[in-house]
Amino acid sequence: MTHPIINDLKKRYTAKRYDATKRVSQDDLAVIYEAMRLSPSSINSQPWKFIVIESDEAKERMHSTFANKFAFNQPHIKTASHIILFAHNPKYTRDDYAQIIDADIKNGRTKAENREQAFGAYAFVDMNTDEQGNNEEWTKAQTYIALGNTMHAAARLGIDSTPMEGVDAELIGEVFEKELDGYVCDVALVLGYHDSAEDYNAKLPKSRLAKEQVIQVL
Repeated sequence: MTHPIINDLKKRYTAKRYDATKRVSQDDLAVIYEAMRLSPSSINSQPWKFIVIESDEAKERMHSTFANKFAFNQPHIKTASHIILFAHNPKYTRDDYAQIIDADIKNGRTKAENREQAFGAYAFVDMNTDEQGNNEEWTKAQTYIALGNTMHAAARLGIDSTPMEGVDAELIGEVFEKELDGYVCDVALVLGYHDSAEDYNAKLPKSRLAKEQVIQVL
């Protein structure tokens, strides 16, 4: 099959080594940031925060979060161009959703007189919230939608990426406590350009299960 979307997905892979001399341009980063912002989420909740690790100082801080585990991912931090922390709100509230509704009113999606009516969608949050007000299983799932969207945007731009669940959420929470402000980072995305001499995965063929094994049309 030849189609731009399929070509993007055939070309992208998880980079294992990055070229420390190459950086993603500001123009491409602007596209990636907008792709993240425009990512879909249940009831348009947007229960996320994206923290971009770009400066040497920020990379040093991120590098330190691998002190206890997942050391195999640590080399990416100083060789890749950027690292993005995909953080979710573990206790999404009605006040959080009010910000969405107010933005809808400002953008003309919802009429001001229908503001209270718009909160009807919040019932879906209630369905996914426990007695302690925790709904992070639901908010984390929304964040993975943004992750996938960002990976495709990067592939379209010819930028390599490495999604990392191999991160220490607890230590990231300590090191980036101020920036996270209560949000939790369980996954990060590395962006940059692979080292053609050291990245063994770049030379391997893509392997997926056959369509017949994973898609059933009724």
